[in-house]
Amino acid sequence: MKKLLRILFIFSICFFAMECKKSSQEDVVIGVFTSLTGQTATFGQSMNNGIQLAVEEINADGGVLDKPVRTIVEDNQSKSEEAKTSVIKLIQKDNVVALLGEVASARSLAAAPVAQKNKVPMLTPASTNPQVTKVGNYIFRSCFVDDYQGAAMARFAYNDLGLRKVAIFYDAKNDYSVGLFEVFKKSFEGLGGKIVIEQSYFEGDIEFRAPLTAMKALNPDGIYIPGYYTEVGLIARQARELGITVPLLGGDGWDSPKTIEIGGSAVSGSYFSNHYAADDPTPKVQNFIKKYQEKYGQVPDAMAVLGYDAAYMLADAIKRAGSVDREKIRKALAETKNFDGVSGNITMDENRNASKSIVILKVNGKEVKFHKRLPPA
Repeated sequence: MKKLLRILFIFSICFFAMECKKSSQEDVVIGVFTSLTGQTATFGQSMNNGIQLAVEEINADGGVLDKPVRTIVEDNQSKSEEAKTSVIKLIQKDNVVALLGEVASARSLAAAPVAQKNKVPMLTPASTNPQVTKVGNYIFRSCFVDDYQGAAMARFAYNDLGLRKVAIFYDAKNDYSVGLFEVFKKSFEGLGGKIVIEQSYFEGDIEFRAPLTAMKALNPDGIYIPGYYTEVGLIARQARELGITVPLLGGDGWDSPKTIEIGGSAVSGSYFSNHYAADDPTPKVQNFIKKYQEKYGQVPDAMAVLGYDAAYMLADAIKRAGSVDREKIRKALAETKNFDGVSGNITMDENRNASKSIVILKVNGKEVKFHKRLPPA
């Protein structure tokens, strides 16, 4: 009997020690929801690549709170309803401490109410529509907002390019595109410019000649196309085929190899606003590009940079919170100041939006080149 009791005692001690060890090694689980497949898959794939590279480095450096970081990645297939479903699953089943995602504003807007209701911090690396963070105090972004991006491009068009008459061609069902269109129009007209015509299309369209012909008839100095790469390349090609030679302007939704792959020489000479430039000589930028190329075999686009910065920003907030308590993480994110990211120095403002610089890129042949940097608004 004594022998049996002794065995049971030793077993209980070992079991307790194993459970303590298991508890001490418990991962810090972060949910990632993005578009790995579907219409804008390159955006989501790049964002996730950046996140995974950051997590790999964070864990190699000891993790967060002496625990490894583990991501659970959900593919929302580039669909808003799937983004919402993904976040419900990540919160209710996987019990994540925070969320990273989405790229597209429409999908972040679909998911944000779920995160807010459940009081789970959500940090979007790339959703620029102003409405995203207005959902509630648990929703953050590490990118600039469309109010700044659209206004910056309007100033660039008017002051730097000397444009006075501009046509706008936007995706009427895309929150991102509509937001940029509205801000650009207001800002350009405020400077004294004129919007000669507003035309719209829908994501997935492939024929644009009729609205482009209407634009050509009004002889604009330039055309602002605040859409995604999926349509921009085709629009550019059809515009050039119709004899439209004026500059085409856009936003960060252009930032994909597919823009030039689809548009070819038609997009050469165009300008778009973005979060970073690959030919920026800054050591932090070039070091990141080197590491990314070694891991993925390609030059990172802006979505990769933003995913990388967002992952590090969230890890930094968890460290400063000293806990995986969601409310403490939310508070730490809100207090982020002078975070040194690849995409620039980031400070969270009172509306949980990132205050940071913006760059203007120019397409030269098959290359995208840095043209100008604009400071934070």
